[in-house]
Amino acid sequence: MPAAAQHRTPRTNRLVRKLAVAGTGIAVLALPLIGATSASAATPTVQTATSLGYSNTLDGWIRASLAVMAEHGIPGSYDGIYRNVIRESSGNPYAINLWDSNAAAGTPSKGLLQVIDPTFNAYHVANTSWDPYDPVANITAACNYAAQRYGSIDNVFGAY
Repeated sequence: MPAAAQHRTPRTNRLVRKLAVAGTGIAVLALPLIGATSASAATPTVQTATSLGYSNTLDGWIRASLAVMAEHGIPGSYDGIYRNVIRESSGNPYAINLWDSNAAAGTPSKGLLQVIDPTFNAYHVANTSWDPYDPVANITAACNYAAQRYGSIDNVFGAY
């Protein structure tokens, strides 16, 4: 095409395009900041004994777990949980079994109700911590497992 016949872009169009590109770049840079603010506001709080208004003790952990269990329709009683916690860990949330068959296989039982990681992950209850040593998360996941397997933690009277 001859040079005289080429279409020339007016300077104002080029300026508008440059401003549009610059504006898009600024908007893209601002998105993570806007998203972080929105996402953090929408992220649910992890439910712990203290966040639910209970003491950070065995009694509070059980009561907080029962509250979370009630929200999710997981059966169990204070007495059933307490009985199993005392048998499994003597109430120590950091208890870990390093000698049984689970430990020998590389997945030791952990926490108040001595749950192995695959079971904890499979029966984890929403809005509780993903830390198997967290008392409320450990109790709630173990009770969820016991409910599916035995009908309730109240029906567990030995290793499970």
